[in-house]
Amino acid sequence: MKKLALLLIASLVIISCKNETKESTAEVAYASFGEKITDEEALTMDEIIEKYKTLKSGDTAFVKFTSKVNEVCQTKGCWMKLDLGEDEAMVRFKDYGFFMPKNIADREVIVNGKAYVSEMSVEDQRHYAEDAGKTPEEIEAITEVKRTLSFEADGVLVKE
Repeated sequence: MKKLALLLIASLVIISCKNETKESTAEVAYASFGEKITDEEALTMDEIIEKYKTLKSGDTAFVKFTSKVNEVCQTKGCWMKLDLGEDEAMVRFKDYGFFMPKNIADREVIVNGKAYVSEMSVEDQRHYAEDAGKTPEEIEAITEVKRTLSFEADGVLVKE
């Protein structure tokens, strides 16, 4: 009987220590990356577009928002571009601390972190174009500094 009780306790300990990367919030399943976040109080795409319109180069806003993934770095998942209607937000990950799966284009995500506006050099644009698998002709066509909507994510939820 004593052995059965010990076996039951050991089983419960193992089950309770299981490390899940899936989060379920409000009956929606998410894969979680970076810091643990929830889907609560996330801005919509329209709300984040309006927030970016108020930012000037050098301004930052700490926000959480929902969007669709347009593109992910195909080298190692170290950045992604999120749909913002007629524009995109370039998302990198805090302290290079985590990466995204390369196959999540067109999936809904919730990102938490720092939104800001910056200017991206021609060199950086070409680097990202190369990571994305663009052709040499497309890369060479990049010739001007670009105002970019940027985001440093500390946590990401990917809708399953």
